[in-house]
Amino acid sequence: MAAPRGREEPRSLTGPGHPHLAVARCLLRMWRSCLRLFYARPPQAPRLCLTPPVGGPSLSLPGTARTYTPPTERKRFYQKVSISQGEGGFEINLDHRKLKTPQAKLFTVPSEALAIAVATEWDSQQDTIKFYTMHLTTLCNAALDNPSQRNKDQIIRAAVKFLETDTVCYRVEEPAGLVELQNNEWDPMIEWAEKRYNVEIGSSTSIMGPNIPARTKDTFTSHLASYNMWALQGIEYVITQLKSLILSMGLIDRHIPVEEAVLLSRLEEEYQIQQWGNVEWAHDYDLYELRARTAAGTLFAHLCSESSTVKHKLLQD
Repeated sequence: MAAPRGREEPRSLTGPGHPHLAVARCLLRMWRSCLRLFYARPPQAPRLCLTPPVGGPSLSLPGTARTYTPPTERKRFYQKVSISQGEGGFEINLDHRKLKTPQAKLFTVPSEALAIAVATEWDSQQDTIKFYTMHLTTLCNAALDNPSQRNKDQIIRAAVKFLETDTVCYRVEEPAGLVELQNNEWDPMIEWAEKRYNVEIGSSTSIMGPNIPARTKDTFTSHLASYNMWALQGIEYVITQLKSLILSMGLIDRHIPVEEAVLLSRLEEEYQIQQWGNVEWAHDYDLYELRARTAAGTLFAHLCSESSTVKHKLLQD
């Protein structure tokens, strides 16, 4: 039976017959690598819900009694995951059910590549659905439901404000080893950002932080405004993870990889670990969790900036 006009038949994540295209294979490898970053965490780590699962943190929405209180885990209730194209974008199908957001909106994303990545996230769940590992689903739900009711300008202002407290701009005066480490590792990132965006940033040891020129803020504001609303939410998510606009833009511009960005954001902590030792599971857990979140936000921003369709994709490695 033909699909209704404006819709496509669902395409399975495991069905054969699709030709090998590098773009689809690369996409799936990227996101499966992100998932492995989370699942590779030490087995001793407790099941902490560090990521707002599916819908985000619990809060009441204006004008409605519905709250964002999704479960952290539940038994897997579906066998097959597929995607289809509807009038509003690309949809995720769990067997014959359409995926919905916490506010019961149809889960529809603007990019086919993003739909593939989200479907892979759902297909990777085992007997138990661990919502706190599904960072792309969380980001999509936040974009669709917008629980904080923010507009694009508000998101940009919040992102640019991180410049005033940017991790790589705050320096210590002692110990000498950490001072040298910060200079060696963070100075090149500031120099890259200043050259890339033609701005002045600098650093400071003052508790008040660096004095960021208004022109620098205006430049970053204009640059962020060039992204669409979905990509912008991904960028802000990365910024909040790394506590750094500079490191985040280095990631988005593909200047540094996720592992390096995370390491640079944790420079002082890594220095202390070298001096005093590693807590058996806690430090490793934090590292893997931060990598997974940062990778997800970066991938989300890139997929929301790409063209909307990937033709004749292969949804298997």
